[in-house]
Amino acid sequence: MFDLFKIGFLTFTFLDLIDIIIVTFIFYKVYVIIRGTIAAQIFFGLVLLLFLSFVTQAANFKTLGWILRLLSDIWVVSFVILFQPEIRRLLVLLGKSPFIHWLIKSDESNVADIIADSSFELAQHQHGALMIIVKSIGIRGTVETGEIIDAKLRKNLLRSIFFPRSPLHDGAVIIKNDIIEAARCTLPLSVETMKDGKPLGMRHRAGLGISEQADVISVIVSEETGSISVAEGGKLTSGLSRDGLRNYLNNALVGAKRKKYNKDNSVE
Repeated sequence: MFDLFKIGFLTFTFLDLIDIIIVTFIFYKVYVIIRGTIAAQIFFGLVLLLFLSFVTQAANFKTLGWILRLLSDIWVVSFVILFQPEIRRLLVLLGKSPFIHWLIKSDESNVADIIADSSFELAQHQHGALMIIVKSIGIRGTVETGEIIDAKLRKNLLRSIFFPRSPLHDGAVIIKNDIIEAARCTLPLSVETMKDGKPLGMRHRAGLGISEQADVISVIVSEETGSISVAEGGKLTSGLSRDGLRNYLNNALVGAKRKKYNKDNSVE
């Protein structure tokens, strides 16, 4: 390994420099999160104790080093027990970091599961619903007609939005990736008024209409019959079961992702 410099018998390498930078960054991030709390004071004590342990090991003070290592072990355990909320907050923030999201991408099958389960439960109670899943290009103009939600896709959140007494239950929910962008959105109506000899309600016409104009999937739950339908590319498919809807969404979303990937990586 490339040596940067030497101080007596101590050799400082490039790997040592990287090690120090990483440890410094970790300690700094921990301090930023717990700054202003009583945990910060104990954290400083722990850092001082670790520094003294390092010095005693470098100086080969065996007895003092053994005592400091013992105190460090006890201090770390006490720190974890006393400051569980701060540690939990640190782990949550780490989980929300862009780097983690880059490593662990959104799972399309999870989105399909949530929407399929939500639609089935809403259908069981005959609560009408209209969910628009954006496949490629966003529909910003449509999003702006409703109430901005910008929340993680959750089954209970969808059920709450489409509960009949909810102020947001009228209109459509716009879903992009695994985020609910907006609720109570207004959609363009399809000129089609009949399907297989049966009249289409306003919710079905709206779901069909947006699918005619944008690259989206409309999931429609009928308030009158409790049936589940899907509109895509101006075509309406009705009478889907929970598993049927899940399979449909899985195939459609994976296909859309593969199509987008091929487009982004095509060479002209």
